Amino acid sequence: MASPAPGGKEAGEGGGKAEWLIYAFVARGTAVLAEYTEFTGNFPAIAAQCLQRLPAGSSSASAAAGGAPARFSYACDRHTFNFLLHRGYAYCVVAKESVPKNVSVAFLERLKDDFMKRYGGGKADTALAKSLNKEYGPVIKQHIQYVLDHSEELDKTLKVQAQVSEVKNIMLDNIEKTLGRGEKLSELQDKTSDLHSQAQEFKKQGVKIRRKTWLQNMKIKLVVLGILLLLVLIVWVSVCQGFDCTKHET
Repeated sequence: MASPAPGGKEAGEGGGKAEWLIYAFVARGTAVLAEYTEFTGNFPAIAAQCLQRLPAGSSSASAAAGGAPARFSYACDRHTFNFLLHRGYAYCVVAKESVPKNVSVAFLERLKDDFMKRYGGGKADTALAKSLNKEYGPVIKQHIQYVLDHSEELDKTLKVQAQVSEVKNIMLDNIEKTLGRGEKLSELQDKTSDLHSQAQEFKKQGVKIRRKTWLQNMKIKLVVLGILLLLVLIVWVSVCQGFDCTKHET
């Protein structure tokens, strides 16, 4: 960082939360509309260079995807340069590298929501560079102070939101997988129905075969019985020399 200028203090002097967030701005495209810092150094220039290097069309692409913000972060000289792009505007905060990531995220979200509430669809769409500095610079300061004063609370809130979002994404992923398997499940159901029908048909065929086998066995038994009766009759006739075995000689 550069040497301090008159009326300011260099980032790194002292310590504590007061030095967590050292510079912030709001830009339309690459034109910075409003900025705020209590420190001196070359971080505004580095932040401007990072702004120029952001992927082209990131903010418009995020808007086309349903308004989801795009996030980028760069590290330089023990500081992080954090950006949030949304609907053509870029929100930036420079923080010490030791600052919890959720603190920077919470600040950028708060800054975005407030700026869009105040200027969305208004004069910010045509404002010149630095033209909103006087009226919105102090507001940026207020947001920095609020986030620093409530950093622990905001950190916990964002962690809970992240967990909820993760669970939601898992559920949506499971739903998509289930829907993706819908056709296969339908095919499996059809196959199950076919197997059930085949099983029923096999059962009917089994009953018919058992009946046929029983009839064949009965026929065989009847034939055998008929043969035995015929043999008995033949023996009877042979022994009695006729059908009347009750005659006796006198």
